Amino acid sequence: MSKNSILKGVFLVGLGATSYGMLATFVRMAYDENYTTAEVTSSQFIFGIIGILLINAFQRNRNNNTAIKPSKRKISQLMLAGTSTGLTSVFYYLAVKFDIPVSIAIVLLMQTVWMGVLLEWFLEKKAPSVVKIISVAIVLIGTALATNLINSEIKLNPLGLFFGLLAAASFTTTMFTANRVATEISSAQRSLYMLLGGGIMVFIFALITQIIPNQSPAFADALGVFSTAKDFNFTIFLKWGIVLSLFGTIIPPMLLNAGFPLTGIGLGSIVSALELPVSVMMAYLILNEKVVFIQWIGIVLIIVAIIIMNLNFQKK
Repeated sequence: MSKNSILKGVFLVGLGATSYGMLATFVRMAYDENYTTAEVTSSQFIFGIIGILLINAFQRNRNNNTAIKPSKRKISQLMLAGTSTGLTSVFYYLAVKFDIPVSIAIVLLMQTVWMGVLLEWFLEKKAPSVVKIISVAIVLIGTALATNLINSEIKLNPLGLFFGLLAAASFTTTMFTANRVATEISSAQRSLYMLLGGGIMVFIFALITQIIPNQSPAFADALGVFSTAKDFNFTIFLKWGIVLSLFGTIIPPMLLNAGFPLTGIGLGSIVSALELPVSVMMAYLILNEKVVFIQWIGIVLIIVAIIIMNLNFQKK
């Protein structure tokens, strides 16, 4: 593969990761305007599905409708895999909702590094290498520093921590399945069916936490802190829907799916780690979140661990 192709892949993956890194900051800003998690996720996925539909229509027209069409079985598999995409958004945004700073929420999401190692070990029955074990240890140390856990004054909401780790587990599932299901069809088609699967989970979440509680006070009381008993605020579509869908469900998947084949898994994984410093920098500059020096050390350690884990792919 030529150097130009690799550089193009690095640019695409880096831009996709940067887009993901901006997402949580926009979610926090939407929360500050009193929008709910159900409203945020619903607007993101509805506009995301519309956007990917338009991209698919454009590609079919350009290719004279000659693209490989997936079977019903493949579509079902992609939609099932996509449910984890919807759950990742729900869990990640709930972590932010339950008072986890954006700069820490992204660190929790990056726990996919060691979760991926465990999942691979469990499914493929292959013990991780020494390099991977060392990388996991570095990630855990980096996480302790990046979340500033050594500062006894830091009090993080247990629910927020729980949902942050759930988001990482769900994201791990997404990454593990995304490159194994129906890889013979275009990235736009795969993104569409996975978004449809994710959208189903998002709409179920909105139904349970906001629409039904708004009609049933008893149900709202039973849900407790998870209930949002108010009318759905459709202004979210005008204010934040397009922004959230662009940076969360349209730009990143398309760029990452286009860039990874050019960079390879190893180099692509290293470049995609840009998501972490971008997210923290956005939180620091736009949300005025306090990020101390020791947290930056932790973030650097996590990135170093990702590089170490993937160096064997780039020996040449």
